[in-house]
Amino acid sequence: MLGPVAAGLAGTLLPAFGVMPALGRVEPGFMPFHELVAWPGLPRAMALSLGTGFAATALALAIALLICAGWQGTRAFRWLERALSPLLSVPHAAAAFGFAFLIAPSGWIARALAPATGWERPPDLLILQDPLGLSLIAGLVIKEVPFLLLMTLAALPALRPAQSLATARSLGYGRSTGWLKTVFPRLYPQIRLPVYAVLAFSMSVVDVAMILGPSTPPTLSVQILRWMNDPDLALRLRAAAGAVLQLALTVAALGLWRLGEYAVARLGRRWIAAGGRGTRDGLLRGAALALGAVSAAAVFLGLAALAVWSVAGFWGFPALLPDTLTLKSWMRQGPMLLAPAADTALIALVAVGVALALVLACLEAEDRFGLRPTTRALWLLYLPLIVPQIAFLPGLQLLALVTGIDGSRGAVIAGHVIFVLPYVFLSLSDPYRGWDARHGAVARALGAGPARVFWQVRLPMLLRPVLTAAAVGAAVSVGQFLPTLLLGAGRVPTLTTEAVALASGGARRVIGVTALAQTAAAFVPFALALLIPALVWRNRRGLRHG
Repeated sequence: MLGPVAAGLAGTLLPAFGVMPALGRVEPGFMPFHELVAWPGLPRAMALSLGTGFAATALALAIALLICAGWQGTRAFRWLERALSPLLSVPHAAAAFGFAFLIAPSGWIARALAPATGWERPPDLLILQDPLGLSLIAGLVIKEVPFLLLMTLAALPALRPAQSLATARSLGYGRSTGWLKTVFPRLYPQIRLPVYAVLAFSMSVVDVAMILGPSTPPTLSVQILRWMNDPDLALRLRAAAGAVLQLALTVAALGLWRLGEYAVARLGRRWIAAGGRGTRDGLLRGAALALGAVSAAAVFLGLAALAVWSVAGFWGFPALLPDTLTLKSWMRQGPMLLAPAADTALIALVAVGVALALVLACLEAEDRFGLRPTTRALWLLYLPLIVPQIAFLPGLQLLALVTGIDGSRGAVIAGHVIFVLPYVFLSLSDPYRGWDARHGAVARALGAGPARVFWQVRLPMLLRPVLTAAAVGAAVSVGQFLPTLLLGAGRVPTLTTEAVALASGGARRVIGVTALAQTAAAFVPFALALLIPALVWRNRRGLRHG
């Protein structure tokens, strides 16, 4: 994980300081930074990146924690968990397009309000791509709440929250207050790295910001991409300087968040010591459940809006549904998506295969040699998720260009592995380490060696977790926009690059078809991860449900 990130940062730093032999620039200097500072939109772009990143992360974390605090262990919590879990497979770009179709002045929400407000045409309101980035914040929140909630649920069992909450309730504390005072202080250190990853992603995301974020000026990461794609190659130096600034902004934001953790910890200790029972938490619990339900509903309704637009004939405002349904958009656009879909599948298949082989080898080495990864190992694992993509991918693109592999599927696959591997490891590590070692002991007593135990006992028994981790990795690969665009040099089209390319256009039917195809590409591996173990172990009930 360290190698590609370090190489990419090195490849970004050199042009940021004016060194780019391809343009005849060999003398280092600060001219790219002077040009960057001279750009009039820089303060606004920096403020947008910081503001949207902090707001989206804080809101998503608050919603996820309040849902757990108020409802963990209840039937409503299990329902919400089942509703939010599938949303991880929805690519960010598809979710952003669906959300845009909901909140746009001519979207479903405005159409539903039209009878009460008397609107006969879409209201003249700047909702999408608003200058404050509010729609971008909302779009990021609805995608990050499921991620943080599932990271929280993965960390909770080791903390025995039910016992802590039962003790707090017996002392007169309300459910939410008791959970926040007894469980949250031990929980947060376990989910700190995922929170940092969400903050770094929200500050530097490109595809979602292109769809939902402001455009004059855009967020810093989007502007950097514009400079990189400009026909004037000299702007590459300014783009590299902007990438270095984006990295510095992210590091500063993480530092500020860390200071905020200290402040919250001090205030939290005083709050705990004060002894307030917080028994009247019904309003807080209701608000948390409502926000979680709204997050899930926004994505599901957005996907429904994409589906309707993909088959819509004439659909005038303020009608809730189109006058006619037709498959013309699918018939016209479908054949054009076959090649991007094939590339998407090939890249995801190879990237997941490489990542899965590395992860299984790493976990098996842990088991055989008694290794235990430290916190520093986790930091290395999260490194590609915390360092902004726009900060080191331009450097990797430059290295790919120098070595002559830019624009190839191999370069794109290598780039995807960098981001797929951490998610595969995080998905598979707990089930792998939690496997009952007594099965291996029995196999070894019968004469099986370590390799045979791995291939014929452990791996078959872990079929479902392995396939689930592969499905998570495939969804991550399908949703990768920036690595595909930069390392593929625009010559390796995938469903994601095709979908984001439509962001500046108004062809909603084409967007609906493309975004739905992208969602299906991410969803199919999850369906297979459920179906294959059920078929393979249909005569072995214990393995089928394991």
